[in-house]
Amino acid sequence: MTRPRRSHLFMPGSNPRALEKARNLPADGLILDLEDSVAPDAKSVARDQIAEAVAARGFGRREILIRTNSLDTPWWADDVAMAAKASPDGILVPKVSSREDLDTIGRRLADLGAAPSLKVWAMIETARAVLHAEELAAAAQNPATRLAGFVFGPNDISRETRIRMLPGRAAMIPMITHCILATRAHGLEILDGPYSDINNSDGFASECAQGRDLGFDGKTLIHPSQIEACNAIFTPPADEVARARKIIAAFELPENASRGAIRLDGQMVERLHADMAQRTIAIADAIAAMGKA
Repeated sequence: MTRPRRSHLFMPGSNPRALEKARNLPADGLILDLEDSVAPDAKSVARDQIAEAVAARGFGRREILIRTNSLDTPWWADDVAMAAKASPDGILVPKVSSREDLDTIGRRLADLGAAPSLKVWAMIETARAVLHAEELAAAAQNPATRLAGFVFGPNDISRETRIRMLPGRAAMIPMITHCILATRAHGLEILDGPYSDINNSDGFASECAQGRDLGFDGKTLIHPSQIEACNAIFTPPADEVARARKIIAAFELPENASRGAIRLDGQMVERLHADMAQRTIAIADAIAAMGKA
């Protein structure tokens, strides 16, 4: 099943009102957070509140991820134990930098008896993680890692590498494309990191469009006001969907069944375009289905 991942909103686990409000927000996914947005003395309470919220369900078709604290913190063991019991769609683990990290996460989930449906998402937010993105993505070949995708973390990368976060992210594009190539080589998904200037709607829209064009599947968000624009930008335009349906219909004609390329509206169209069209249609249909839920 194709799952739209246009918008994934971080929600602080220490804020019960936010967790309740999340049930009615139009985001494709929610990331219930135990890390950055939760103070050290609130970790335990946040953990309990997230467990209660996930157990209560009621999130509809939204993908539910729990962001744990990183493996090198005193909270990770309790975080992952709670997540294994609560059984969201997945956990998002910060600062994953090595294949050994992924093996550790997978083993721990197995030891806890986590449901096979609980997947692992790795935050790529260290220099080492970027350098070894292909090795990390290749870990998905082992089902025990449960690896489903990456979330690119530009703010932590900026802090660690001293690359400045400037409009357009020109200095970061080589790292972004490197990580995207790694995920595509191994059949994974990848989400763009958050845009911090909540009041700059034009800047946010530009970064969403850039992320879409670079190949991200969607974007992580830090405020509900960002959802609508993000969804719109990552939704295939109607004319693109119509073109995709036309391509599929053309290749399904009996006279084109064995052809690798055809002429359509004055353009040469190959089978690879039909493959791309199939994904466009699948995403558009899945988005439409979410709207009817």
